[in-house]
Amino acid sequence: MNFLRGVIAGQAAGPQPSGAETIQKLCDRVASSTLLEDRRDAVRALKSLSKKYRMEVGTQAMDHLINILQTDRSDSEILGYALDTLYNIICNDEEEEQDESEDENAQKQADDLGAQFTDTFIQEPEHVTLLLSLLEEFDFHVRWPGVKLLTALLKNQCTQVQGVILVSPMGVSRLMDLLADSREVIRNDGLLLLQQLTKSNAAIQKIVAFESAFERLLDIITEEGSSDGGIVVEDCLLLLLNLLKNNSSNQNFFKEGSYIQRMKPWFEVGDDNSGWSAQKVTNLHLMLQLVRVMVSPVNSPGATASCQKSMYQCGLLQQLCTILMATGVPADILTETINTVSEVIRGSQVNQDYFASVNAPSNPPRPAIVVLLMSMVNERQPFVLRCAVLYCFQCFLYKNQKGQGEIVATLLPSTIDANSISAGQLLCGGLFSADSLSNWCAAVALAHALQDNLTQKEQLLRVQLATSLGKPPVSLLQQCTNILSQGDKIVRRGSKVQTRVGLLMLLCTWISNCPIAVTHFLHNQENVPFLTAQISENLGEDERLVQGLCALLLGICIYYNDNSLENYTKDKLKQLIEKRIGKENFVEKLCFITKHELYSRAAQKPQPVFPSPEQMLFDHEFTKLVKELEGVITKAVHKSSEEEKKEEEVKKTIEQHDNIVTQYKELIREQDAQIKELKEQVDSMSSQNEQMQSTVTQQLSTIQQHKDQYNILKLKLGKENQSPSNGQGDGSQVNGLQTEELTQLREEVEELRKQQTLLQTQLGDKDALINSLKSEAAQAAQTAEGSAGGSENTELLKELEALRSQVQSKSSEINQLKTERQELVRRAEAGSSDTVPSSDSSIDTAKMAELESRLAAQTTETERLKGETKGLSESRADLEQQLASATSTVAILQTEKAKLQTDVQESKKEQDDLLMLLADQDQKIHSLKQRLKGLGETVEDEDDLDARDQTDEEEEEDEEED
Repeated sequence: MNFLRGVIAGQAAGPQPSGAETIQKLCDRVASSTLLEDRRDAVRALKSLSKKYRMEVGTQAMDHLINILQTDRSDSEILGYALDTLYNIICNDEEEEQDESEDENAQKQADDLGAQFTDTFIQEPEHVTLLLSLLEEFDFHVRWPGVKLLTALLKNQCTQVQGVILVSPMGVSRLMDLLADSREVIRNDGLLLLQQLTKSNAAIQKIVAFESAFERLLDIITEEGSSDGGIVVEDCLLLLLNLLKNNSSNQNFFKEGSYIQRMKPWFEVGDDNSGWSAQKVTNLHLMLQLVRVMVSPVNSPGATASCQKSMYQCGLLQQLCTILMATGVPADILTETINTVSEVIRGSQVNQDYFASVNAPSNPPRPAIVVLLMSMVNERQPFVLRCAVLYCFQCFLYKNQKGQGEIVATLLPSTIDANSISAGQLLCGGLFSADSLSNWCAAVALAHALQDNLTQKEQLLRVQLATSLGKPPVSLLQQCTNILSQGDKIVRRGSKVQTRVGLLMLLCTWISNCPIAVTHFLHNQENVPFLTAQISENLGEDERLVQGLCALLLGICIYYNDNSLENYTKDKLKQLIEKRIGKENFVEKLCFITKHELYSRAAQKPQPVFPSPEQMLFDHEFTKLVKELEGVITKAVHKSSEEEKKEEEVKKTIEQHDNIVTQYKELIREQDAQIKELKEQVDSMSSQNEQMQSTVTQQLSTIQQHKDQYNILKLKLGKENQSPSNGQGDGSQVNGLQTEELTQLREEVEELRKQQTLLQTQLGDKDALINSLKSEAAQAAQTAEGSAGGSENTELLKELEALRSQVQSKSSEINQLKTERQELVRRAEAGSSDTVPSSDSSIDTAKMAELESRLAAQTTETERLKGETKGLSESRADLEQQLASATSTVAILQTEKAKLQTDVQESKKEQDDLLMLLADQDQKIHSLKQRLKGLGETVEDEDDLDARDQTDEEEEEDEEED
């Protein structure tokens, strides 16, 4: 302990040990001390010496410090000292104390110490894993130094440390927990750590994103005040850029998680835009970059279109346009906003239409496009702002034929409004101004209004310009060629060749794939001699690009020439090239375009980014046109007239064969459509058949229910018939009957006779009904023979027969009752002549009462059976009708099915014939190609074309990567 106090207090007694000796003794004390306090003091002393004696502490104490981290996990204080010491020797911080006289080599050597000590530390991956485990400690003195140390390791050896963290279990998850720490210092340093961790590692970026990084970062940005926040917001935005840039998976996750909608409040700028702090400008710049990452042209078209749609639907595009038209916005923010709006609307018809409807807050209101074009052709505006406006105009017209038509329409005589400034007027003004940069920007913008739009190329030929008073108007095409031919005669500000390059690009885009425009261009007798003179001259290095573009323009006049002008047909132009220029010289001059150093730079990405106005020569879309036309123009120039005639004949023959093949293909498509339609009809018929079958099944189940109900009624009726027959009337004998009683008995007998007559009538009606039902059942049985429901009708007839037999049995019982009643009447008449009634009279009276009750019951039962019989007859009639209709429907479906099968067989036969014809045509085409090859013509097979297309695509990808 005295030794440590002497080291720390700097005792003056005795000779002072050197720094290396002191560090060695401290290391020995750390390694050998058994008391925790001694080791803690020694580590504290190493920490105090680690900045001044960085090399010595790093080389001698690193192993001991790592051992402390492994063994003394229970003491947070010594862990904190050890982590701080390791951070001091590994970190290459700018705040590190250094002498001013230290030379550059020593400085570089000191900077390399961090990388050397980092390699030593991560030589064992367990050390990084140990550090990750220490980050789980909540103690501030352990967690904060651990975060700083891991950040320093990532700065020095990012790839190696990322690999260790990636394979460490829950390694990334532990680091994500730092964002949830309530202590802002640890959270903010955790952001810096994650920035280093997510650099150029897609796997870690995906893991961090799926650990709810987007949700947490957006919450922090909101808590810190969005664009008005401090450095923490900037760190969050930088981390978001790391996660989203060039990572399609994270971009899709960001969009699907509805996080784009949460970006809208960032751009809600107030009316008072006077106070823009440097931090706010930085934050808003990063926010705009984040939007551009989601809709970058290098992303897949589907993902970009989806993000563009979301940004329009959530109002983000509207908010950006508000910033675009606001006042007091800093120039760099305005420039980046224009670039952002450009990529949000690029290729999206809905967004482009909305942008066309935006008006600037001026009096009178003007379209935003007009206001932006005014800035583009104004030479007093900053160069980067003019480039951004040009990019915005290009994106507005990209794949937007409607917008192209609206721009060209502002130049036509019928739509020009003298009281307002239009986009076309601004473009013409910039095209013919004295500023070369305005000439170039206007020419490129007008070329984009004609890109891949034959209609607008023809419409632009109608534009007439008034050059001066008293002179007739000239066409826009003629005026462009006039300015081009004047060259350096006109005094301009800026590059000498920039104006001519812009006009040549405009003319090449205008007349390419438009024979009418080629005819108009060649109609001017001065154009071809000017082009040949420019190509044939030996000019300086700066003029080579102009020569190459003139050669391209002349080649387009040859390739897209329809031979409508006798003096300038394809053959005469090629003869002119051969005599005045030479074919080889012409091709060499044509290759000057692609060999130019600025050509490859412009071909990389659509946005025009140039370090200076003088280097602004090529447009991205024009480089595509050059790549497309260079090869075909070279072939067209080298071909003779005979070769062209032969090639045209072959093309005509191939076109004829192609037309035949196309006709057969259309016929096959029509037959396929017919077959598809017939199959749909078969499916519909099958579904209808299934519905009919289900209906029949339901009807059969209904019949079964009726049969069950009938069986139940039959059982009940049998029980009721048995109960009266089992009873025996026991009457008590009465000694005599009074005269009044006999009279009453006679009246009852008369009443019974009336009831008997009524029952006989009802019985006759029932017999007639049963006979009619029997005849109807017989007819139904004959009709239903061979049908699906024959067995059910037979069962129904059997049930009706059984019902009739029951009715007959009831009738026999009624007859028996009649006989008994007549016997009683006879006995009653015999008894009335006797003065003294016999004892049997009382018995007869009881039997009469019983008979009357039985007759009433039988009558009721007969009526009920009659009603049931009628209901069953009606049900049977309905079922027979349904069965008949179902049978007819099945027959119709079977007929249609047979017809469809016949049609399918015929279609298959026709298809086989067509395939044979196609094979014959292919054989003829192959023979023709062989004949052409035999004649010495170069005929490319489909495999060669595919291989060349694939090679071109690979070259484009290589250029984009460069």
